[in-house]
Parts: sequence; C-alpha cells; structure tokens
Amino acid sequence: GTGPNDASPDEGVVEDLPLIDEKAVEQLTEGLISYYLPDLQQSKSALQELTQNQVVLLETLEQEISKFKECNWIPDINALFSEAKHYHNKLVNIRNEMMLLHEKTSKLKVSGINI
Repeated sequence: GTGPNDASPDEGVVEDLPLIDEKAVEQLTEGLISYYLPDLQQSKSALQELTQNQVVLLETLEQEISKFKECNWIPDINALFSEAKHYHNKLVNIRNEMMLLHEKTSKLKVSGINI
C-alpha cells in the first residue's frame, strides 16, 4: 500500500541531514587540513625545487649537446681545409702552366709564327 511508512529511501536520508553538526564538520575539516597541509606544503616546495633543478639540468644538457655538436664538426672543418688546400694547389699549378703556355705563345709570336 501507499501509507506514510512507504517513503522512498532518499527521504530518510534527507531527514537525517539536519542532525549533522556543522561545527563538528568545520572542526574535522580544519583538523584534516592542519594534519595534511604541512606535508602538502613541503611536497610543493620539494616539487618546485625539483622543477628548478630540472630546468638547470636541461640548460646544462643543451650546452653540452651544442659543445658536442661543435666537436663533431671539427673533423669536417679539417677535411674542408685540407680539401681547400688541395684545390688551391691545383689552381696554383694551373696558373703556372697557363703562364708557361703564355710565355711560349709569346715567344712563338715574336718568332713570327701565327697561332
């Protein structure tokens, strides 16, 4: 039947709510906060320190990587210089040969031979 005793389960809970002492809830909350807050603050400062250390570490690592890259380039630069020297020598030889040829052709022209 649908008598006054057939209330939904929620109604009983709602009726129980006013029995909760707000002062007690406040005190329990403050107690919990004061219990956990120091640890949380300590954890926060530890995390901040860790983050700062990570930033410093990352910057140092980037510097070391750039140094390593520079060191890695050195053999290439050395190879480039030796190659440049090699080609410079070739150019000098070609210039000398051209000067010799120019001298020979000049002598031939003086001798009256048209080239």
